[in-house]
Amino acid sequence: MNEVRKKSVTALKRIEGQVRGVAKMIADDRYCIDIVTQITAVRAALSKVETDLLREHMGHCVSTAMKSRDPAEQERVINELMAVFRK
Repeated sequence: MNEVRKKSVTALKRIEGQVRGVAKMIADDRYCIDIVTQITAVRAALSKVETDLLREHMGHCVSTAMKSRDPAEQERVINELMAVFRK
C-alpha cells in the first residue's frame, strides 16, 4: 500500500470517528449549528481524501494510459474520469 492510500485509510478512520460523534451529538440533542459545523468538517475531510486519491489516480493510471499508444485505453480512462466529474 502506497503512502497516499495509507494516509487515506488513517483519515477515513478519523472521519468514521467524527461521524459517530455527530450521531451522538444528534442523539444528545446538541445545538443544531454545532452539529452542522461538525458535518461540514466531515465533508471537508472526505473531500480531501477524494482529492488525494484522484490526484494519485491521475498521476499514475491516467498518466500511464496517456503515454501508451492504445487509443482505446486512453478513451477508457478519459470516460472514467468524466463519469466521476459528472457525479
